Amino acid sequence: MKFKILAFALTATFFNISHAETVFVTLEKDNAIAILNPVDGKLLKTVPVGKRPRGIALSPDKKLLYVATSDDNTIKIFDAETLKQTGKLPSGEDPETFALSPTGDKMYVSNEDDSLVTVIDLAKKKVSKQIKVGVEPEGICVSPDNQWIISASETTNMVHWIDVKTQTIVENTLVDARPRFVTFTPDSSQLWVTSEMAGTLMVLDAKTKQPIKTISFAIQGVPNDKIQPVGVAIDKERKRAYVALGTANRVAVVNAQTFEVEKYLLVGSRVWNVAFSSDEKRLYTANGLSNDVSIIDLESQVVTKSVGVGNYPWGLAVKP
Repeated sequence: MKFKILAFALTATFFNISHAETVFVTLEKDNAIAILNPVDGKLLKTVPVGKRPRGIALSPDKKLLYVATSDDNTIKIFDAETLKQTGKLPSGEDPETFALSPTGDKMYVSNEDDSLVTVIDLAKKKVSKQIKVGVEPEGICVSPDNQWIISASETTNMVHWIDVKTQTIVENTLVDARPRFVTFTPDSSQLWVTSEMAGTLMVLDAKTKQPIKTISFAIQGVPNDKIQPVGVAIDKERKRAYVALGTANRVAVVNAQTFEVEKYLLVGSRVWNVAFSSDEKRLYTANGLSNDVSIIDLESQVVTKSVGVGNYPWGLAVKP
């Protein structure tokens, strides 16, 4: 009987380890990524990846991890289990951010210095096209229905609507100053765009390509110029959105139906990006100046822990 109990305990332990959620965090000034166990709130290890890593994403099947190493002028490919590098992609110069197609066959990369979006065929690991966009593109995303590629140009103050099939710009929409991050609602009906210098978030209708709401933020005791919206995460049911407010050191909780700001959550210093846990019960924030990741329990809307990760955390990817 004791042997059976011990065997069960060992099996349960191994099961929990092998199925624990993992958070990958790019560390821009350490030239590395941090690996977290967010359930225990512990840093497991850091792994060197290349010069100035920023953008990071998992393949749809969660087997590959892509990391944009900006100063290496490439996007590197890692095995998501072993973290061994398996390849790299010809991304163009200074790739900071990128987006994967929902089918996982294409990657779209922002080349800020060249005012381009580079399209990569992932099976061939080759550039299939480069699309001229506005000045200093950074924010980029693909609609969940795989109809639109969106590129946001920071200096032109525009979002460019690129048709996935023709890979050409079909429309441009003026937005507030320095658009930094773009994402669609899960049903692809709305595009949300943060504007870092204006301190706003604009919601655009995907059919008309026009704004339907501009959301402003006000935090008692925080100067307006410190409120610099960047990353956004919208839950699957489109009930709430969570907006990283940069040097305001807050995450705004926004009702995604009424567009009202419900509350502000105090996190680490200079919050760049946010990401959900796989079950959307937690939210993780990359805090660039406090060098940590905040873990937020979304049921209670409380920050439960901050985990030190290394120098200048920027991007996040979550593996179930």
